[in-house]
Amino acid sequence: MENPFDDSYFMKKALQEAEMAFEKGEIPVGAVIVIDNKVIARTHNLTEMLHDVTAHAEMQGITSAANYLGGKYLIGCTLYVTLEPCQMCAGALYWSQISRIVFGASDEQRGFIKMGTQIHPKTKVVGGVLADEASELMKRFFAERRK
Repeated sequence: MENPFDDSYFMKKALQEAEMAFEKGEIPVGAVIVIDNKVIARTHNLTEMLHDVTAHAEMQGITSAANYLGGKYLIGCTLYVTLEPCQMCAGALYWSQISRIVFGASDEQRGFIKMGTQIHPKTKVVGGVLADEASELMKRFFAERRK
């Protein structure tokens, strides 16, 4: 029997978080962190609400997951995030030693890949999961802001 808890399943949960960010006027990036097919953190961008440039979805997720686990390392965890992490978030993910990063849309201008930021050598990275949905949400957000 096929596992219903695949990357698309969890990315849909991250997209729900991104929709919440959108509704709050935040750049619509959402994230969930999963261990053993269990969501242990659900987050989205809060930079506007908190007046904090570091309040990216990934940063919020790292803190939430670490609190849940009772330790700073996220070994065995997977981050699902709708947009490729920036270099700040990639640096924090490096230090968390997260096992997997799965992102939706690529960030051709500010993503960690373009910026050449290192990820922990044991971290696996998968990109492009539900990328069209994530990209469309981002385009819709900025189209509304330009009106």
